[in-house]
Amino acid sequence: MNFINKLNAAWAANDSLLCVGLDPDLDRLPAQFRGTPDGIYRFCTEIIDATADLACAFKPQIAYFAALGAEGQLERISAYLRDKHPHIPLILDSKRGDIGATAKQYAREAYDRYGADAVTVSPYMGSDSVEPYMEWNRGVIVLCRTSNPGGSDLQFLEVNGKPLYQHVAQLVADKWNGNGQCALVVGATFPEEIRAVRAIVGAMPLLIPGIGAQGGDIEATVRAGRTDAGTGMMINSSRAILYAAPQAGEDFAQAARRVADETRRAINAHR
Repeated sequence: MNFINKLNAAWAANDSLLCVGLDPDLDRLPAQFRGTPDGIYRFCTEIIDATADLACAFKPQIAYFAALGAEGQLERISAYLRDKHPHIPLILDSKRGDIGATAKQYAREAYDRYGADAVTVSPYMGSDSVEPYMEWNRGVIVLCRTSNPGGSDLQFLEVNGKPLYQHVAQLVADKWNGNGQCALVVGATFPEEIRAVRAIVGAMPLLIPGIGAQGGDIEATVRAGRTDAGTGMMINSSRAILYAAPQAGEDFAQAARRVADETRRAINAHR
């Protein structure tokens, strides 16, 4: 099953637009997982099991694993997700942006090594930086209007009367989405830009970071980004779910489930 079909099925099966981010921070992990060779794996898989029926996708951020030399644990987490919850898409958040042979290796890393259904990429180097991913017929999620304030430094530059992020959205919708497996990253911190992107790309899925710890408004996000079918979004929350319990608490998975369910319900209230 390709990425878009799998995502559509997850939206329906779990009645959810919530994407759970996996950003393991050693300083915030429960004590029982620190200093152990498989602590990150155990923490993330327990989070997955606790929230899998509430999520439309899981999104590991590769930097959190690579910085700790934990890529092997990420491989095991990815395999676990495919084995235990195969209906939930896995999005590798790596924001790769190179070209040619190097981009081919990044694509192989995402789709072959980690078995990702989709990967985030940067469009700054143009179509050359996206085409190697298209060869796999997997999901390609292109940065468009990111949630950070500094994104405006480039994304709001005017080109032929329109901000650059809108040109990116148009390029992806009209030219780069040849296999129908593209999506865009648009931050929840900018609901009016979400609305503008939705108007350009139709029903194309949007990966929307920025709620929870980054302060994005759920109601404004959903109203700006929902499709006519009430879907079209993967609204990501990471730290607010992962670290919902006190550091010393033993109920981290239950706390994560509670916050994930609260977030899902808040999203659904405005669909």
